[in-house]
Amino acid sequence: MAMQRTHALSFKILAECSTTKARASLMKLPHATVDTPVFMPVGTQGTLKGLVPDQLRELDCRIILGNTYHLGHRPGPELLEKAGGLHEFMQWDRALLTDSGGFQMVSLLKLAEITEEGVKFQSPHDSSEMMLTPEHSIHIQNKIGADIIMQLDDVVHSCVTGPRVEEAMHRTIRWLDRCMKAHGRPHDQNLFPIVQGGLYPELRKKCAEELTKRDVPGFAIGGLSGGESKDEFWKIVNISTDYLPKEKPRYLMGVGFAVDLVVCVALGCDMFDCVFPTRTARFGNALTPTGTLILHRPEFAEDFQPIEKGCPCSTCKNYTRAYLHGIVENEPVSCSLLTIHNVAYQLRLMRAMHQSIVEDAFPEFIQDFFDKLYPSADYPQWAIDALASVNVHLKKS
Repeated sequence: MAMQRTHALSFKILAECSTTKARASLMKLPHATVDTPVFMPVGTQGTLKGLVPDQLRELDCRIILGNTYHLGHRPGPELLEKAGGLHEFMQWDRALLTDSGGFQMVSLLKLAEITEEGVKFQSPHDSSEMMLTPEHSIHIQNKIGADIIMQLDDVVHSCVTGPRVEEAMHRTIRWLDRCMKAHGRPHDQNLFPIVQGGLYPELRKKCAEELTKRDVPGFAIGGLSGGESKDEFWKIVNISTDYLPKEKPRYLMGVGFAVDLVVCVALGCDMFDCVFPTRTARFGNALTPTGTLILHRPEFAEDFQPIEKGCPCSTCKNYTRAYLHGIVENEPVSCSLLTIHNVAYQLRLMRAMHQSIVEDAFPEFIQDFFDKLYPSADYPQWAIDALASVNVHLKKS
């Protein structure tokens, strides 16, 4: 075993659910102390679409994401370094997490070539080529200066089967070692490895066991939410958390639907990110405990309620569904107003889970959440099965 190093992260478990694998924790990072479970909104290019940092602070958002691939293209690592890092550049004084650029292997697959050296991308902006190696990914992320940075991993789409999945898993482990060697700021940036292995339980187990031999401050679970069935999804999440250490944070990448968040907290995950709440706002949709409101629909034309009664966000305090209906299809400000609410909804959901775990009332929280979202008790079967695996049995009233 390598000598234990001091990380720029501390993770204190405040309470564990006596029924499920959920835990409520305090994660201290260089720029913020974050309560977990936590949802991290995605600010791809150093901005959350539709919001400015002051609005995020008003929502008490403690951590957001940036995208290494896109920031590496524009504005580029050299300019970010001159600006004092992304925190200073975007005027965000709380925590940041940057991904490694590896996900673009899937999302830009037609523009990417993957070898042991790294990933060669063709820019979707100007067709220029960029070679992203583990070392270069870490170099960019060191310049960006995020509190948590991710290893470059070999990502394959969840529909891929056969030898390519095992090859990617082993390459991910090899690339982690290269990332750790290249990491120039371990004193103030935390490098997380990523568990890969597709939909194969044995590969996930093997990958987790290898990664946990390295001295790292936390772990991520990657390669999911890419089109696999929900039944496959939850089983891989459950297996992955079984083999990751309890004393370190577990980050489930790319997950943001409310049902998925609740189920995966029960399965032992602490951190989540997704573009869903911000992207769906741009389509005129508002998230609520009873489901999504599609505000361009005619039934909202004379509805003078807020999006969600009791929601403390500035949108719900000041504007009605009727007002939002009137502007949602032709006024850009509607995107901002709905994004404020959707991010507020996600953050409140996570805080409510944290508090229910502290009070050892998480199973009751789960039942209440599902009853509000599915008043006819037509719960998704995958969620029923996933929760049953951690001793929560949804009751049909």
